Amino acid sequence: MIRIIYLSLVGIIALLPSILVGQDIQGIATYKSHRKLNLKIDDEKQTAIQMEIQAQLVREMQQEYTLKFNKESSIYKKEEQLAGPTPSSDGVQITISGDTDVRYKNTKENRYTVKKEYLGKVFLIKDELKPIKWVLDKATKNIGKYTCYKATFIDSITTTSISDKGEISEVKKERVTTAWYTPEIPVTTGPANYGGLPGLILEINDGSLTLICTKIVLNPTNKFEIDEPKKGKIVSQQEFDKIQKKKNKEMMDEFKSRRKGSGEEIFIIGG
Repeated sequence: MIRIIYLSLVGIIALLPSILVGQDIQGIATYKSHRKLNLKIDDEKQTAIQMEIQAQLVREMQQEYTLKFNKESSIYKKEEQLAGPTPSSDGVQITISGDTDVRYKNTKENRYTVKKEYLGKVFLIKDELKPIKWVLDKATKNIGKYTCYKATFIDSITTTSISDKGEISEVKKERVTTAWYTPEIPVTTGPANYGGLPGLILEINDGSLTLICTKIVLNPTNKFEIDEPKKGKIVSQQEFDKIQKKKNKEMMDEFKSRRKGSGEEIFIIGG
């Protein structure tokens, strides 16, 4: 007996992600970063210097990253760039240490490894992938040739600042993160620490940082391996956070003691 099955165009499109998940898929996505700055300088008269510093910070924070992925794992890191010419305007020069982190995620095994250089040491931060409580939205937009869907989640962050009197304060505030993902690339990963959506994340915005995909190469001719970082001191995320918090407190206390009565100007980046 011959059985004929009719599928509507909508039904076929709906089935595509499920069909592709069972197939091998590899890709390389390129992302560019943009960061919103809120720069404050104590002396309001130095507007020219303020403008120069802000311009340099914007240039320094525009970075490019690559995400190599398959259906089970991914690796994300910053692309190396040649140093630009030294600016001479107003004698102001800003240099920001580069993000050398290498972020490996294995969604099948629900874990991640981050290779991080800190305090002159190399750490391997290994831990479980924490689920993100995404709220899916029906809103759509196109990024390149891909139809993307909106998703958001809300969390809280704590920022530390120091006043012109040397007083250290911590402020906890709510943060809304918006992602745009495409089911047309059926992998549950994305840039930085983000993932867990039914498709590759092509854009992310947390209110200050935006990462947007500018190029995708799917199933390249030259196959590649996704190798998990191996060299470094192994710590959990909680252990590393304690190390970092302790060092940051030492640095803030040292700056506070030097700041008293010095007449130095304070630059506060962020808000």
